[in-house]
Amino acid sequence: MKILMVLTSHDQLGSTGRKTGFWLEELAAPYYAFKDAGAEITLASPKGGQPPLDPKSDEPSFQTDLTRRFNADEAAKAQLADTVRLSSVKQEDFDTVFYPGGHGPMWDLAEDPDSISLIESFVAAGKTIALVCHAPGVLHRVRNSDGTPFVAGRSVTGFTNGEEEAVGLTEIVPFLVEDELLSLGAIFSKVKDWGVHTVVDGRLITGQNPASSGPAAELLIEALRKQGK
Repeated sequence: MKILMVLTSHDQLGSTGRKTGFWLEELAAPYYAFKDAGAEITLASPKGGQPPLDPKSDEPSFQTDLTRRFNADEAAKAQLADTVRLSSVKQEDFDTVFYPGGHGPMWDLAEDPDSISLIESFVAAGKTIALVCHAPGVLHRVRNSDGTPFVAGRSVTGFTNGEEEAVGLTEIVPFLVEDELLSLGAIFSKVKDWGVHTVVDGRLITGQNPASSGPAAELLIEALRKQGK
């Protein structure tokens, strides 16, 4: 299994002066699901190099056994410090792509031409893709070959309006993931705030929030194994 994980390069939370980036659990939980399954993992980001970590995600209340494992893993941290530039990766080199969330992707990956074309190339190749938390919002510019929104008519989940309200960023983010996907014709489902929820629609896997990132990764591994990867 050759798995590409795409992280944000954006570190500013709108005009608040606060920092954002990727959410640590959403990298760590899938990373070790993939690693422990024997996958070859490549990390990429729009700017390459060290992607910004949302500092809140490393606070004690948000740490998990897997985030602590990551923070103690010198090889993993070295790989994270040297992500490849997104413009240099090609879907032909990978079996799948996984997008962790955090608020950062809402600003850069959601509008990044390289990210959009990369996802479209995975879809065109019939490969399974997975996105969690805020990352399903990255699909909002992705189109099918006929120009229609990729998410139209597809069952998805992602960070909910209620969860965004709970963290006080409804008025800060460029758009609300739930509202945006619904406006594009997606069939959006959710459970209670912070509950574990994943959705599989053909070759698309989405997870609602940080706690859903590990389960989404396990579903992706299961899908790849069924495909003989």
